[in-house]
Amino acid sequence: MHSKPSSITSNYPLISAIVAFALAQSIKFFTTWLICRFKDRRWDLKQLVGSGGMPSSHSATVTALAAAIGLQEGFGGPLFATALVFACIVMYDATGVRLQAGRQAEVLNQIVYELPAEHPLAESRPLRELLGHTPPQVIVGGILGLLTAIGLLRPVTKN
Repeated sequence: MHSKPSSITSNYPLISAIVAFALAQSIKFFTTWLICRFKDRRWDLKQLVGSGGMPSSHSATVTALAAAIGLQEGFGGPLFATALVFACIVMYDATGVRLQAGRQAEVLNQIVYELPAEHPLAESRPLRELLGHTPPQVIVGGILGLLTAIGLLRPVTKN
């Protein structure tokens, strides 16, 4: 076990989580940008901070956090157990409730789109459809988070 971080800038679990989130969002933004550039010539800046898509930044973040806590504090303690359970709940939610909510939003948006112009709901703003993740998106996010925590372990613990 390593000594506890003395400041927020040397907090290995926090840095791992933030870096994993930034990497996942950057990958998602870049791949979306590439697809949009060749497909419909527009790119969506919302992808940089939005939810949904490949890889799951939620999964990357919580996996990096749990892995970094385990690597720093040990895998047998209550802190790692808490982080692991938290990560599992977030990843389960991403593929369950949030994915289904996004699919429902897609159906509701289609229904509203087909309403006659005089209907009171015809002018309502569309619901966000990209909310959750498919299992592969969650798995890739988890792998990215694990690799991030492992990759950051050496530089942080040498200080």
